[in-house]
Amino acid sequence: MNTLAAILGIVIMVLQWLIWLLIIQAILSWLVAFNVVNTHNAFVRGVLNALDRILEPMLRPIRRILPDLGGIDLSPMVLILIIILIQRLIPALLADSGAF
Repeated sequence: MNTLAAILGIVIMVLQWLIWLLIIQAILSWLVAFNVVNTHNAFVRGVLNALDRILEPMLRPIRRILPDLGGIDLSPMVLILIIILIQRLIPALLADSGAF
């Protein structure tokens, strides 16, 4: 029982980190688009590449489903909503099964 609670805590924490990474990626993309920071800076380029490698495999299937809205990318917002839903469903499902 205690181990299950610890694993659940870790899963929820990782999901929360993913939400923060999505927010950071969105803010950085806006800063690059408005030329506040540029990708000629090695640090900025490295951070953007790392975020793309982490988040793109999760965003790509959502982008395939969503209609093309031009320059607006709603896939990070959809992924955040899915993560929040998962964060709320996991404890509820465990409580219903009697495991928690």
